[in-house]
Amino acid sequence: MNLVLMGLPGAGKGTQAERIVENYDIPHISTGDMFRAAIKDGTELGLQAKSFMDKGELVPDEVTIGIVRERLSKSDCEKGFLLDGFPRTVAQAEALESILADLQRRIDFVINIDVDKSILMERLTGRRICKNCGATYHLAFNPPAKDGVCDRCGGELYQRADDNEETVQNRLDVNLAQTEPLLNFYKEKGYVRNINGQKHMEEVFSDIQELVGGLR
Repeated sequence: MNLVLMGLPGAGKGTQAERIVENYDIPHISTGDMFRAAIKDGTELGLQAKSFMDKGELVPDEVTIGIVRERLSKSDCEKGFLLDGFPRTVAQAEALESILADLQRRIDFVINIDVDKSILMERLTGRRICKNCGATYHLAFNPPAKDGVCDRCGGELYQRADDNEETVQNRLDVNLAQTEPLLNFYKEKGYVRNINGQKHMEEVFSDIQELVGGLR
């Protein structure tokens, strides 16, 4: 099964990716993992990527796409793959179509974990961390017994700067702007399957299993 996983921050993509690769024995391929592997292996494209990353620059599409081609050509992808974080743009999606055509393969589904923006805001802004011991809480899903106080050590709880409403709102808006054209591209091809990510994570995975079960 050849899958692309999409979803906004806070949608639970990471949790579902873990469950998919465990249950279906396919590699979880993220951009970061691909870059690190190519750099470790000392491939020509890996060294090119490293030169950009070392300067804090974005890796150009032609290098990223070349690394994706190399990765998808490896033997562990013969039974399928789960792509996460690639493609990010329509140009990358078009390149992926070309790569898969060369490999005589195609995407089966683009799984989009769909969660209402207001719920994402609640998920992403509810985290609190203990200043003293680093224990993590969530105001909605794992609240401390006493507001603002760590259950473990009695330390003061705080909200990270990147978890505040303004930062989270901006992060979601940026992601929405990036993913909308990509989703539209895949919708036109008939690949997209929306999965309700507002359910319990076990129910979400059950829905994914129902979707991909016929591909095995």
